[in-house]
This record gives sequence, structure tokens and C-alpha cells, in this order.
Amino acid sequence: MPQLSRLAERFMPVRAIHRSLVERVRIPVTSSSSPDLQAAVKQDPWSQSGKYALGWVYLSIILLVSTIAVHLYHWMSDRIRRATYKEEVAKSSATSSPDDDFEMANLPTNNSTHMFFPRHGPIPPQRQQQQQQGEETFFSFTPLNRLIALLRYFFYRPLPVLRIRPIRSLRIRRQEISFPSPGIIFIVAAATIFVTLYCFVPQPLYYASIQFGSPPLAIRAGMLAVAMMPWIVALSMKANLVTMLTGIGHERLNVLHRWGGYICLFLSLIHTIPFYITPIRDQGGLLIFKSYFPGQSYIYGTGVAALVPLVFLCLHSLPFLRAWMYELFVALHVPVSIVFVGMLFWHCHNYLTSWNYLWATVAIWFISYIVRLFFLNWTNPWRMSWLIGEEAAVTILPENAVKVTIPSQMKWKPGQYVYLRMPGISVFENHPFTLASLCSDDFPSDYGEQYRDMILVFRPFGGFTRKVLNAAIDNGPNHTYRAFIDGPYGGMQRELASFDTVVLFAGGSGITAIVSHLLDLIKKMRDSKAVTKQVHVVWALKRPETMEWFKEELRICREFAPLETVHCQFFITGAKRVGPNGFPFPPPSPSRPVSDLVHGKIDKAFHGIASKRNSALIREEAAGDPEKEKELRRENEDGISALPAPTFLPPPKKARTRPNKPGKLTIPSINTNHDHSNNKSFDFGFPSTPTMLQKNLMRFAFLPTANKKTGWHTEYGRPDIPFMLKGLEREFGKRTCVFVCGPPSMRVDVQSCVASMQQKVWGGGENGREEVYLHTENYAI
Repeated sequence: MPQLSRLAERFMPVRAIHRSLVERVRIPVTSSSSPDLQAAVKQDPWSQSGKYALGWVYLSIILLVSTIAVHLYHWMSDRIRRATYKEEVAKSSATSSPDDDFEMANLPTNNSTHMFFPRHGPIPPQRQQQQQQGEETFFSFTPLNRLIALLRYFFYRPLPVLRIRPIRSLRIRRQEISFPSPGIIFIVAAATIFVTLYCFVPQPLYYASIQFGSPPLAIRAGMLAVAMMPWIVALSMKANLVTMLTGIGHERLNVLHRWGGYICLFLSLIHTIPFYITPIRDQGGLLIFKSYFPGQSYIYGTGVAALVPLVFLCLHSLPFLRAWMYELFVALHVPVSIVFVGMLFWHCHNYLTSWNYLWATVAIWFISYIVRLFFLNWTNPWRMSWLIGEEAAVTILPENAVKVTIPSQMKWKPGQYVYLRMPGISVFENHPFTLASLCSDDFPSDYGEQYRDMILVFRPFGGFTRKVLNAAIDNGPNHTYRAFIDGPYGGMQRELASFDTVVLFAGGSGITAIVSHLLDLIKKMRDSKAVTKQVHVVWALKRPETMEWFKEELRICREFAPLETVHCQFFITGAKRVGPNGFPFPPPSPSRPVSDLVHGKIDKAFHGIASKRNSALIREEAAGDPEKEKELRRENEDGISALPAPTFLPPPKKARTRPNKPGKLTIPSINTNHDHSNNKSFDFGFPSTPTMLQKNLMRFAFLPTANKKTGWHTEYGRPDIPFMLKGLEREFGKRTCVFVCGPPSMRVDVQSCVASMQQKVWGGGENGREEVYLHTENYAI
């Protein structure tokens, strides 16, 4: 017995150490406690360590409330602006004379609403003056507009694009790497600086011994990392409350989700390292731990179990790895995230308020998935697509583009996108595509009255898109597929109809994000629901065949837009090298088999836009003959909508070019009498990367004829975006929106120009300009 009592006395301090190891951090302070322990606990009490988690919560709430306030200001001002304009139009219609007695209507569009003489009373003032007066009275807050413009001056400026040259030996293609916007960099940098200072500024960082508890530095970093979890998960969900409150689509919030994960990993490392710096083996702590937990070989097993999946999530989310193995990323990201949250529950052991944040994370996750069920086209039992999806047709367009038409009962807004899954092509793949059609009663579907055609147009590269193209080639145009849709998501925070001037830039397939916006804007302009006066469209594309993708949409825009309001410029950037024998050099690429077969037919059918007849001119030409009018309309519908034909002027006398061997520079003979009915495509003979002299020659030596009536014309070469915006800026109204969807180089040019324009807003520039708003779309979506 005396031996047992002595053994128990020997293990008494060991049991105390073990208790401290089990509790990890909290050590009770008594009168017999050492002075070091009492001082440490008073300086940074364990019971108050939960306040560090609240630090991140307060920072996030401040950022969220600020974003909501700006969003509400723009939302209210836009609605008031449109309502005021609609009221003015209604008053003008009530006090104006009928157009058939006092005014000559616009022949092509019959869209004029400006009446000269009122029936009763004096002549009303001009609408522009009324609008300006109402704007300044009701919803224009100049100091806030200038503050927002000042922030945009810095945040709109992009970082330069990093261009990687191709290396054939390593099979590395030419790539353009774009960096996050300065706004994202500012938010991420501010959050990183905040959490770093919040961890290292308070004292102490370490205790004198592990007996006093876990290092305070580790506790602070751990609580901050746990507090980030609800926000990280909320920013990742497709259907989330943040999007509903701020109007920012989840595809943009996803950038903050990724950087939030990186900051969480940073805090997790700060949480882990102090435990290795603190001498855990002192005072026999490790020996006693193994005696009580013989089956657990590693003392920090729960922490490592939570850290490993977090490291994996951050690493495989890096852009180049995600693009390289996207399907694997989609398949593993959510399951590994679930494992990570489960490991956090085990590791935190309900210390302080850690489980509160974890349960909030689970609640946000669960609610978001429940709400997402309402975004699926096959989960509504009152629809024909219940559990079986929609019926879809796949069409091959010129340049090997793919058009997927899905008659659906779903509703969507311009510029939104959906996730498409086609089990007949690939069961597990689910990819986002921009909606290129307008959901409106003016565009009914042949499928039924309650249906609208959901149209997706994309270029096939690899993976799912290449499988869709191959399936269309193998099965033919009459085959239908089942389509399961998740969406719609995204879209613009603002409405284009609220801006006086709208400028739309598109590069290649980026036109898909603009077509629906353009159709919607023209419809609202004709219905007097838009304050927009001028619309400028700039589309840069490699080959004219690409315009066949949206020939019907372009026809609608040209024929039904109000007179002299829509101006379209098309830039043909592609070029071919012509060999000595007059044939293209090199031969057509075998990677474009379908496109090469139809190139010849499309070129023959490609006509100038001047020969295209609109509805008013058709009635005029028919001269009251209904049969002839039907024939002309049938011909107009069946014909291929072409672009305006350029007029080739003689080259400047001082312009000289040196022929490239084996190709040569070919300049066509001058022909002032163009026959637009038999207009063949012209080949400049330039290489795919022309020199600066050749670019200037293409731009100035062969100037196209601009149609002053319609404002539509083409040019050969790349658009000089800074020069164009500088010229268009003279016609900007008080509020202007610049929309761009294209490659990184195009976005950089547009962002730089729009950032410079903010000086005339916050500096109180000319014409009382109040806003120049920029909206950029991801080229890949």
C-alpha cells in the first residue's frame, strides 16, 4: 500500500498535465497556481478568446452592408429614372397631336414618338430638359457619384495580361494569363492584413510552458479560420443569400470563395506551427499522453486530419490545375469539402464558439442545396420535364460552332447562363453556357405557347463540347437529346435600359453574352421603356462566317431598332496567306472538317447588307400586291443575312509593302460599281499575324463605306479600342454603360479606357456626366 500511494503521488502532476492536454487550452487558475500562469491568463483569458472569431464576422458584415447599400442606390436610381422617362412619354402622347396629321412617321421603323403640336395648351418643353431637371431633383446624389467614380478610377484599372509564347518541344500552346481585378486584390489584401495583425499584434504569442495551455497565437488563428467557414461556403453556392442581397452573381463571388480558402489555409498554418514550436515533450507530457491513449500514435492527429483535406482543396483549385483536370475537380471538390467540415467538428471538439460557426456552415450548405432544387428544370412536378429533362436539338454552325436549342418553360433574364447536362452524350459532365436567346413573348417557340427556345451557342474545344460536336456529326440534325438544366444564374446587376448610352464590345464567341442584352434593349427602346438614346456594338471576329451564328438576331436588330440609335461595327481580324499559284497557303486545317466543307457555300451566299430589304421596303416594293409581298418576305426569311459589303479604295501613294515569300500581298483592283448581289469574300493575302504596316494598310487603305442610314459597316483588321472609345466619348450621355465580353487583351483595353473616363465624373467634367459603368463578362462562360 505505501508503494501504491507513492506511485499515485508520482502520477498526480502527470494527471494534471494530461488534463491540460485533453482540454488543450483552458487551465483553471487557483491560489496555488504559479505566478506565470496567473499573469498569462490575465493578459489573454481563454474564456474571451471567442472574440477573435467575431473580428472576422464584423469585417465581413461591414463589407457586405457597404455592397448592399451601393446596390440599392443604383437599383432605386435606375428604377426612378426609367419610371420618370415612362411618365414623360405618357404625358407627351396625351398632349401631342396624332402623327398621321401633323408628323411624317419614320418609314422603316414607324417608331417616332416626337410630336410637334399639342392639342391643348402651350408647346411642352423638350424631353431632354425635363429629364435632366427630374434627374437632378429626384435621384442624383453628386457626392456619392463622385466617390464611386473615384473608387472605379483605381479598381477598374486592370493588371497587364501575361502572354506565354508557344513551345512546340514541350507542347505548350500560346496562352494569355489574366490576373484578378484590382478590386478583388484590394479586398483580399485588406482581409489578409487584418487577420495577420489580429493574430500577431495581441500579446502574448506563446506561454512559458505547455502546462499553461495552448499558444494564444494558435487559438486566435484557429478561431479566425473557423469563423471564415460560413462565408467561404456561402460564396461558393450557386443559389446563395449574398447574391440575392447584392445582385452579384455567384460566378463573381466564386473568386472571393477561392481566395477565402487560401486565407483559411494561411490561418490554419499559423494555427498549426505554434504547437510544434512549443516544447510538448517537456515535463513528460508526450509520455503521459501515450500512456492514456495507447492506440493514438500521434498527439496532433485531429489537426492533421483537418489540415490535409484543406491543403488538397486549395491546391487543386489553382487555376492551371483546375483547367487541366476540370472534370476531376468537379467530381472531388464537394466530397472533399464535406470531409473537411467533418474533420473540423472532430478537431474543434466544441471549444469556445467553434461549433456555432460549423453548424452555421452546415445550415447554409443545406439551405442552399434546397433552394437550388427550384433552379433545376427536372424537379418541378407541374412541368413536362419532371424527372426526364427537356428535349434538345443540336445544330452545327459555320466555323464548327455548336448551337443547342432547348424549348423550356423556365424563365431567364438577358445575359444569364445555365449548367447543361446531356446524359445521352456524357452522364456526369455539367458545364456552364451563356444563354444567347431572349425569354419574351415576342420570341415564341414552336414547341408550345408556354415554351421559349433556350439557345446555347459555343465553340467546341475539348471534353464535353467536343463530345457534343461529335455526337451531332454522328447522329445528324434530326436527332434529339435529353437536356437537364441547372439555372439560370448570373446576369448584370444593372439594366442597360437605365443608361443614356450603351457600348457593347464582343470578341469572337463573346457575342453570345451580348445578343440577348441587345435584343432586350431594342425591345424596351421601341416600347419607350428605356432611356437609352445611342447603342454602339463592336464585334471583332476572325472570319465573316461567324456572323451566321446570329443572322436572325442581327436582322431583327437592324430592322426593328429605332432610327439612328444602333450602330454596329464588325472587324474581320482573320487573314490568309496566298501562295504563288493563287491558292491559300497553308492548306485548310484538318481540325476544322465541317467548317472547311461549308466555307465555299457560305462565301457564295454571303451578300452585302445593303441588298437586304426590311419590312417597310418590302411593302413599298410589293406596291399592294399580296402575292408578291408574300414571295418577297419568303425570300427575305430564307436568305442568308450578310454584313455590309466594304468599298475598296485605292491604297495611299506612299504605302509600300514588301511581299512575303512564298506568299504575296495581293491588292484587288479598284471597282467603284460593286454588285452586292454577287459579292465574293476578299482575301488580303496577309499572314495570321500581320505586321504593323499591314495592319495600317488593312485599316486605312480599304476603308468600308459606312451606311449613314443604318450605321452598320465592316472593317478589316483589329479594332483600336482606345481610339474608338475616345471618339465615342464625345457622344456619351450623363450615364453610360460599357459592356465587354472577349479575350483578356480586349478586356484590358476596355477597362483601361473606362478607368480613365472616371476623371470626368469625380472631377466634375463636361456635360454634367454622372456615371460611366463597366460590366465585364468571363470569356469562358
